Amino acid sequence: MIAKIAAAAGLDRAREMALFVAVHDTGSFSAAARQLAMSPSAVSRAMGRIEARLGVRLVLRSTRALTFTAEGQAYLRAARRILADLDEAEQEIADSGVPRGRLRVSAALAHGRLCVVPLLGAFVRRYPHILVDLALSDSLVDVAGGEADVAIRFGPLPDSTLTARKLGESGRVIVASPGYLARHGTPASPEDLHGHNCLNFNFRRAEPLWPFRREGVDFALSVHGNIEANNGETLGELAQAGVGIARVGAFSVAAQIADGRLVPVLEAFNPGDVEQISAVFVGGASVPARVRVFVDYLVGNL
Repeated sequence: MIAKIAAAAGLDRAREMALFVAVHDTGSFSAAARQLAMSPSAVSRAMGRIEARLGVRLVLRSTRALTFTAEGQAYLRAARRILADLDEAEQEIADSGVPRGRLRVSAALAHGRLCVVPLLGAFVRRYPHILVDLALSDSLVDVAGGEADVAIRFGPLPDSTLTARKLGESGRVIVASPGYLARHGTPASPEDLHGHNCLNFNFRRAEPLWPFRREGVDFALSVHGNIEANNGETLGELAQAGVGIARVGAFSVAAQIADGRLVPVLEAFNPGDVEQISAVFVGGASVPARVRVFVDYLVGNL
């Protein structure tokens, strides 16, 4: 059946539609012929074939101008839509083979700088036709509203129409510098934190409560300090400078702990709480190849 339809339609149906659109847009057969590298007589014959096949007059010709009939206007709208659909289908197929285009990525400041940025060099070498547009901010962007193609989120995700893929988990750790602990003492129990300068996040959703576990029982303490910040990397730097004690994502201070610039404290009371790290994006059957390969890359490497 498909073969019969194709034979009846002819192989040049899309080309005839493109020609018809060119005639309308340029305003004359001769101008369309120049644009398409054809002769005016060839354009005229093609227009005649379209009208003969449809059995209606699409264009009224005069020495001054072309006037498109109601049927001509309807055919023009259909031709534009079909040609656009054809272009989109071909682009999707091309993208599946060679992912390309601008990819807008949103990530948190510290996690983006420390964990995502180091991965981008290898990614763009693998996919040279993708332009990565990276925005680092602790503000949440509206992925469903088109503000980003992929966003990397921490913690539980609200119900939404977005697709989410787990990238990993991050634990938390309480840290201080050796100099701070030498001056103020090392807390032996969570309650000792009441005598220390505890550095906190300033998110509205964050409360100055640090969770602990003692003999299998979970509890939380309210802590206080004289500096708040909107990202864990800054709190880690303040702790390293000896300003106070901070509770941050382990990934943001891993290097400082490894070389001794920061020391974990109260690890015996660490409740082992973790935040899930996820990539969220608009899913469905038409996910652009550039989004798909980037999320796959993060899953495999982050």
